[in-house]
Amino acid sequence: MKKTRQPFQISLFNKYLGLIVLLFIPIGLLFAYSNNVATSVIGKEIRNSNIKQLSFLSSQIESRINQTMDFVFTFSKDPNVQKYNGLNIWDDNYDWMQTRYMILEKMALQSGVVNIWPVEFTVYSQQHKEALSNTSTSVAYDEDYLNLHISKNWTYSEGTQDSDGMAFRWFYADSLGQQKLTGSSLVVGASFGASNIQNLLDTYKEGGQGDPLFYAPGQKPILNRSASPELAEELTRYLDGQTLQDSMQKTVELNEQRYLVSLVKSPQLDWYLVDPVPLDQILGPISSSRNLFYLSLGLLLVIGAFFSIVLYRDVQRPILKLIRGLKKVQLGDFSARIHAKANSEFTFLFYRFNDMSAQIEALIDNVLKERLIAQEATMKQLQAQINPHFLYNCLGYMINMAQMKDEEAVVKMGYSLSSYYRYITRMEKPTSSLHDEIQLIANYLDIQTMRNGRIHYSIDIPEEMRKHQVPRLMLQPFVENAVIHGVSKSYSSGKIRIVGHIAGGFCRIWVDDDGPGLNDEKLDMLNSTMKGPMQEDMGYGLWNTNQRIINSFGSRSSLTFSASELGGFRSEIVWEIPKDVKDVKDTKDAS
Repeated sequence: MKKTRQPFQISLFNKYLGLIVLLFIPIGLLFAYSNNVATSVIGKEIRNSNIKQLSFLSSQIESRINQTMDFVFTFSKDPNVQKYNGLNIWDDNYDWMQTRYMILEKMALQSGVVNIWPVEFTVYSQQHKEALSNTSTSVAYDEDYLNLHISKNWTYSEGTQDSDGMAFRWFYADSLGQQKLTGSSLVVGASFGASNIQNLLDTYKEGGQGDPLFYAPGQKPILNRSASPELAEELTRYLDGQTLQDSMQKTVELNEQRYLVSLVKSPQLDWYLVDPVPLDQILGPISSSRNLFYLSLGLLLVIGAFFSIVLYRDVQRPILKLIRGLKKVQLGDFSARIHAKANSEFTFLFYRFNDMSAQIEALIDNVLKERLIAQEATMKQLQAQINPHFLYNCLGYMINMAQMKDEEAVVKMGYSLSSYYRYITRMEKPTSSLHDEIQLIANYLDIQTMRNGRIHYSIDIPEEMRKHQVPRLMLQPFVENAVIHGVSKSYSSGKIRIVGHIAGGFCRIWVDDDGPGLNDEKLDMLNSTMKGPMQEDMGYGLWNTNQRIINSFGSRSSLTFSASELGGFRSEIVWEIPKDVKDVKDTKDAS
């Protein structure tokens, strides 16, 4: 039977798993896109917000510095200050003390107005070699110091405001617009310590995520009071190796973390406000939510795959078992059964399928047995019709030999003929030993040899094999076929060989002749008919014998035809040794 090719089909497991993956792919892509957009927008907002805050802080510093410088300029024009540096013409000591007092009071008043930005003011009189300051300590007049520090720009050097002695200073000399001493110059100085910057940095840090500092190349940076020294040190090393602009932002890795470093220059002080913002801490919740979503998506995929596997196990595999069972039945294997351990809805179908297959097998066996019985009856009827012709020929041979006074030939023919008919007329048992079958074949071939002198035969069957029970007349059709259709068809042939072999739980018998035989096409057709059902136009003898062998010894037994080594036709009979016979043999061997 030609097998029909099934079209390619995707299993339910692959379908559902593919649908789950296809469902998750757009969700994952859309989330990744939205997450990237959100991260980009937040990063942009962080950059803009950070640079704006730094610019605002820088403007605050500039505003306070400008206020200080305006006061210094205005204060230098104050009459009392001018009088302090004027000619040494005083009405009395009281007037001198009053002038000094007014100068100190105005400096203290200005310092009190901007108490969040304390500034030291000092008035230097070059003419009198004297200095006045609003500090608690007296300030000595040092002309060399003034010549060194008078400049249009603010400088950062040692002072008295901070514990480390560093302060920002600016000196204004009333010398007709020239920043230098002329011999009778009036100099007003202003200075403030790093603590002023630290106060602003602390206030700035309270409202942000960064760790700001005040930086100038070659100077020790001014840190906020809660700054991380390690981070400040690493950031300073990074800035020392950069070409700084008035305003810039860069993403830098510091202490194995990503930081957004924003930088704004203070024009008056020529220092930089620097704010490193830890991006990982700010964007960390977004990254955590993203990773949590991907983890949830992965778990959903695993759960979906698990349900697909459960569906495959509980639905598709039972369906596949049913399909395989139906295919076996379609090919004629009615012994197919489905074994199921699961207790589900398919168990009922499996039981019904097994019942159906068993009923069909029993029905086929019954029909086959009835057909074999009918064919057996037909065979016996035909044998009864054929045997008389065979008997007439043998009797004719005996008459001729008697007329020729060959008494030995007559006796031999009579003995062989009586033994042959005695065996074939005993129909009380369906089986017989292989030894008796071989004896029948020997009698038959002896008769044919006496009738046809060209026939020569040999029989080689092991004694162990001769004890086995086989269906009666199992070998007779093949030997008759070798005589009638083999050696009798050609005058140059006449050899018949019967060989038996036992091994591996199987018995084999080959019947060979040196007749004309069959070509490959006819041999293939003959072998195919043995595997198919009985047809009306085919001979009954060989097919019936094959069915008797299979019914007697099982489906692993067979009958095949091929070309013989002798040049003619070969019949090969193979049958499996019954289990009870093998068990008896194994017991005897063990004993």
